[in-house]
Amino acid sequence: MFFTIVLDMVQKKQSRLWRKLRIAVFSDTSYEQLFSLLLTPFSVLFTIVLLGILIISGVTVLIAFTGLREYIPGYPTGEERRMIMDNLHRTDSLLEEIMLRDHLINDMRCVLADDLPIEAWDRDSVVNSIHRSRRQDISFEKSEADSLFRMQIEAEDKYNVSQTYEEEVDTRLEMMFLYVPLRGVVTSKVGEVDGHYGIDVASVEGAPVASILDGTVIFSEWTVETGYVIQIQHDNQLVSIYKHNSKLLKRAGNRVQAGEIIALTGSSGELSTAPHLHFEMWYQGVPLNPENYISFE
Repeated sequence: MFFTIVLDMVQKKQSRLWRKLRIAVFSDTSYEQLFSLLLTPFSVLFTIVLLGILIISGVTVLIAFTGLREYIPGYPTGEERRMIMDNLHRTDSLLEEIMLRDHLINDMRCVLADDLPIEAWDRDSVVNSIHRSRRQDISFEKSEADSLFRMQIEAEDKYNVSQTYEEEVDTRLEMMFLYVPLRGVVTSKVGEVDGHYGIDVASVEGAPVASILDGTVIFSEWTVETGYVIQIQHDNQLVSIYKHNSKLLKRAGNRVQAGEIIALTGSSGELSTAPHLHFEMWYQGVPLNPENYISFE
């Protein structure tokens, strides 16, 4: 069957701008009208605008939520964003070094002037003071809803006679044999400095570091402050962390056994001044004191 399209101008008396256009489809055999469409300048304009909006919206969605945005001139790629973050961390570290240098120069001036420094200081105290000054603008005010919620929880737990969290942790860890990650002298304990959630074990460069339990490596990368870091997820929601290594021997996803060598000690990272192992233990998101469960000497 053949079809014929007939275009018919209607309302010829109107101006050419407002003329209507009818599109009709007829059968070649019976001349029966199969389809008819009446077009006006307004409908054509509306259709063009609607299609334009749909096309622009589709392109915008593709650019915003897919990797196509990296091909737009001026938009940073993934590698450039990583470089920006690295430069941000380096800049932050340089600011800390400048403040440390200013403290040292001030102390040298006091010594040359036969005067005592105003106050004693070390690297950790200066760095912590820098971080505290940056957190001064943060507001920790309690809302009325938060206060009511706290009162409700305290009332519910007032007569709770269950075991404490520490007792529960001690009971579970006593049932496991924890391998010594590195034998040596503990030079820094948990909580000696604000934000110090583990212990520091002094050692020579390149000493082997062992996993305390069977587990899976969940992080094995370089960080600016703590150098080469490896983290292992063990059973019973226990996580062990080993920092300032000179070399990592396992990758994320590797399965390790208790006592297996996972890294070599070193002094990597900006927060390290001598070869040692910074070791942390976390249970259900809470830091533990490793000396309560492992003998390092």
